[in-house]
Amino acid sequence: MNLKDPICAVATPPGKGAVGVVRLSGEGALEIAARVWRGKDPRRLRGGRFALGEVVDPRTGEAIDQALLLVFRAPRSYTGEDLVEFQTHGSPAVLRRVMEVLVAEGARPAGRGEFTFRAYLNGKLDLAQAEAVLALVEAEGELARRQALRALEGALSQKIAGLEGRLLDLLAHVQALLDYPEEGVEPLEAERTIREVLAEVEALLAQARASRLAQRGARLALIGAPNAGKSSLLNALLGYERALVSPIPGTTRDYLEAPLELFGIPLVAVDTAGVRETEDPLERMGVERALRIAEEADLVLYVVDRSLPRPAPPPLPWERTLKVATKSDLPPAWEDPGFLPVSSLTGEGLDRLKEALREALLGREGGEVLLTERQVEALQRAKERLEEALSLPEDLKGALEEGAIPYTAALELKKVRDEALRRALLEEARTGLSLRELKARVREALKREKAPKPWHREVGERLLRLDLEALPKARRQAVEEKLRELWALLEEVGRR
Repeated sequence: MNLKDPICAVATPPGKGAVGVVRLSGEGALEIAARVWRGKDPRRLRGGRFALGEVVDPRTGEAIDQALLLVFRAPRSYTGEDLVEFQTHGSPAVLRRVMEVLVAEGARPAGRGEFTFRAYLNGKLDLAQAEAVLALVEAEGELARRQALRALEGALSQKIAGLEGRLLDLLAHVQALLDYPEEGVEPLEAERTIREVLAEVEALLAQARASRLAQRGARLALIGAPNAGKSSLLNALLGYERALVSPIPGTTRDYLEAPLELFGIPLVAVDTAGVRETEDPLERMGVERALRIAEEADLVLYVVDRSLPRPAPPPLPWERTLKVATKSDLPPAWEDPGFLPVSSLTGEGLDRLKEALREALLGREGGEVLLTERQVEALQRAKERLEEALSLPEDLKGALEEGAIPYTAALELKKVRDEALRRALLEEARTGLSLRELKARVREALKREKAPKPWHREVGERLLRLDLEALPKARRQAVEEKLRELWALLEEVGRR
């Protein structure tokens, strides 16, 4: 695939409509447009201008349709390339013929998402914004639309850029401590910065479920005993009568689905058969299906009639179940603060139930951030790396916070005047020494140092106390290297 090729595609949905749009972008797009256009020459139009004319077949001169032609010149276009839009009537036959003549004149049909891909490559969008384009196109609920629009406007990108900037500043500071210790660079509170960034990452990850539900919708299962008020509650949530309601227990023998939108999330509410012990094989099948639906649902409403003795609870996924006490307008047979009292007849408690549904589905953050699966995985990896940075053993962490290892070791190594001797010592330290031998040499060097500096002994003792075997391999190697450098430094100081 040549990413400079002129590409074309129908930009409006399949089917008939008043207007259809065909896009053409890439090198030579204006020249191709000029060959299929009867009207003002597109090559002479300034960016953002339009012309009225006809799309024609240049091979025969036949007019295909009257149309508007819009020109967007690079880099001020969606793709960052020269881009032309033909706005024709929305007939499938017209759009098909327009595509045919464009391809005949040298364009090729665009691949899936190729216009947005080119926008990304040309710096018009970052990756998060490019993903938001697809999410906005596919949004079915109000929340998904808001999430995608905010991401397209760069809200998530700006948030991540801020966190990345803080970590890069921290890295630069640490490097400055190591490379220019004699300049008096002030130690930075690295742990506090890492903890603050980690908290922001965790806050983003906490919205991952809400983002997923907003994009694909959620299933809400109503589970309870026969005649517990499940169908009445479903009708109350919908605002119209969808399920049959009867005082006779067992009216619902199978499940019934109804779409609704709450808090901008497209939901499918499922009214199920009453759950109870039964010998009726047909009813037992309905009970089994109800419990299976509850297991697969994103959220479960366990519905219990508060005016009757409470039945034994069925096996449900309680971690994502809200408990509802229906018929709260009748005298109660029991009280339980863990249940939300609701009357489908009077509407009492419905607003509180909806608020509980909102928090269970969206969390306290409200789910205003669009997160794709790729972004969630990337954030999860970042979280793990940040936690790893905080999991240093206390002895080593203390030394790092005090600047003893990176600051003073670097300072003393830079003071060694004989570069050849220093290299020889470090090379000797890097080869042929086990951890036990390395620790032994550090102990000997600390003992025989003529004028031991406080940091020499403090850092040496800290490192000697570490249980290096318990460290991850990469961190263990880094600590071993510090031990070797410390031993070589102490050896050099003793030779002066």
